[in-house]
Amino acid sequence: MAKIQNHLVIMAGGVGSRFWPMSTSERPKQFIDVLGVGKSLLQLTVERFKGIVDADNVWVVTNQKYADTVSQQLPDMPRDHILCEPCRRNTAPCIAYVSWRIKSQNPKSNIVVSPSDHIVIDVQEFRRVISECLAFTADSDAIVTLGMKPTHPETGYGYIQADLSSKSLRNKEIFRVDSFREKPDLETAKKYIQEKNYYWNAGIFIWNVSTIVNAFRIKIFESLLPIYNTEREQEEINRLFPECENISVDYAIMEKAEEIFVCPANFGWSDLGTWGSLLQQSKKDLYGNASIGQDIQLFESRNCIIHTTQEKKVVVQGLDGYIVAENDDTLLICKLSEEQRIKQFSGQDK
Repeated sequence: MAKIQNHLVIMAGGVGSRFWPMSTSERPKQFIDVLGVGKSLLQLTVERFKGIVDADNVWVVTNQKYADTVSQQLPDMPRDHILCEPCRRNTAPCIAYVSWRIKSQNPKSNIVVSPSDHIVIDVQEFRRVISECLAFTADSDAIVTLGMKPTHPETGYGYIQADLSSKSLRNKEIFRVDSFREKPDLETAKKYIQEKNYYWNAGIFIWNVSTIVNAFRIKIFESLLPIYNTEREQEEINRLFPECENISVDYAIMEKAEEIFVCPANFGWSDLGTWGSLLQQSKKDLYGNASIGQDIQLFESRNCIIHTTQEKKVVVQGLDGYIVAENDDTLLICKLSEEQRIKQFSGQDK
């Protein structure tokens, strides 16, 4: 299949500030260099799809107040491929909007939808898996979601139960989905791990454009076909988007579709939801410390995550299980076990 038919949709409207003080509601984590590699998570997301999707077929759906930031970080992206939500309505309306927009240009497109703020360690394996899934959905009514092979009983992710006895005839790596499960408690997560047919729901979806627009029951975006890519588009979206139901694509589509499949994958994935998850994914020293910054020295410290990238010399002594992070005029020193209270400490929950 010609690459020109593959489209990438990146959802970048999140307003979370989980990595405070680096991230705030004004500059969420997708727009910051969390890994200390000189690129934001959004830029890394686009980069990992190179060779799969042409640059002209990349779309970003975001909040209106982040449109300029997206444009600055992705200067080669056509400005009309940055679609702006006037308000938050969860993932189903934003995916429906961009799907109809793509269909208006190319009704035979194949689409992969990805969050903007996750990380992938093995990019080569990621590209192989995505390519296999795109080939699977190109000429079928199938919807495919990626399931991450769990490494531990995680309570922060939703799970996908796969029917491992029901392999697809066209691809032996892809299986039918039995069910989607909400974030479990610890005991339930342990049972999922033992049963070996449960996978973390990564929120990455693959389908062709005809399949997804037929699955949605949101007629608003179909009615806008005559005005897509015109000066009236944003005005009409601003007027009609707030009427959409506030619902996730999992509830709107995934749990109701008949031709729903999962591709189990293992390419070093994390949604980077916490400082602890960043520590887990980072390179660590012999004492379990991860340092992201230019000049960091640790003594008698263990299991810490140090994120200081603004060229200050940082010396840490005698800490065990701590976050040390700075941004501009703010310094955070907090126990990893207490990081869920960071918003309370900082006033970010107001």
